[in-house]
Amino acid sequence: MSQWRAGTVQAWLEVVMAMPMYIRTCSENVKSGKVLLGLTDEDLELGLGVSSVMHRRKLRLAIEDYRDAENGRGRLSKAADMDHHWVAKAWLSDVGLPQYSQAFHNHLVDGRMLNSLTTHDLERHLSINKKFHQVSLLLGIELLHLLNFDKEALQARRIQCEHQNVDPLVWTSHRVIKWIRDIDLKEFAENLLNSGVHGAVMVLDPTFNTDTMATAMGIPNSKHMVRRHLVEEMKTLIGSAWSDDKQDCEHQSLGTPPTFLRQNSLNRPPSSTGRHAEDEDSLRRRAVKPLTGFSPKTRSGRDMSCHSSYSSLPQEVRDQTPPRTEGSSLCGYNSIEVTNV
Repeated sequence: MSQWRAGTVQAWLEVVMAMPMYIRTCSENVKSGKVLLGLTDEDLELGLGVSSVMHRRKLRLAIEDYRDAENGRGRLSKAADMDHHWVAKAWLSDVGLPQYSQAFHNHLVDGRMLNSLTTHDLERHLSINKKFHQVSLLLGIELLHLLNFDKEALQARRIQCEHQNVDPLVWTSHRVIKWIRDIDLKEFAENLLNSGVHGAVMVLDPTFNTDTMATAMGIPNSKHMVRRHLVEEMKTLIGSAWSDDKQDCEHQSLGTPPTFLRQNSLNRPPSSTGRHAEDEDSLRRRAVKPLTGFSPKTRSGRDMSCHSSYSSLPQEVRDQTPPRTEGSSLCGYNSIEVTNV
């Protein structure tokens, strides 16, 4: 980027960033890639007329990615391969929330931006207010992070489990629906459309259990034997996923498998509402830290039975688990609403 001339900068803005609306002001003010690399948030807003907070963030993250590549990393991040078309169409469909496609498309949300989204962003900028939908999206992003935003690696794993009930962590919402049909519950399968239930939610969310799944599927409480059947099938599927996760970590001498709720997204307080309050460093990816109370021991003890509470942790485990950090998107409600509305 530092070697680019003005024409290359404008072509990048139009073709790669899909922002032709800013070409005129860019041509008037940005005459080289070196100037582009040094732009601040204020420069983008006042100098280039980029009034959208999300559009400015997209540009800043891209510029930062190019800067890091030139300063020793050698190449752009894998997230750079995920353009906003792929996010709005393919990825949102995979996580079972295609109803938000237009909002993501309007804000030009690409792979780099996915990696920066917080609950506050989902509510304020993308108008996603349902708590479960927020968690579903953030856990879908966490899955991408676990795979270093390598969509080819993700697709390869999904192909391997397309016709086998293994590796549910990477299952799309469509694959979950196929599994529901395969376990002879096809009359309830369509209820999962647009619900946000996908593999990463089933495996990584400690509050997601068979009650939650049964509610999402629309199985009446009176259908005790049907719910019992779902319990046994989920035990087999999710239990094997936990076992594989533990074995992989032990094999690699990693100790306790990491927990996957994104600390920067789920536990970080909302950013300041000031015009330029968002610090440059806040856009850098935080490392994922383990969450207490979600170790293999507590996970293996997860209550998969049908009960009145949506909480999936048995009482003795919940008593031992410290409260979530203030500001967490999972803090403040004990049950999650799964809906396809």
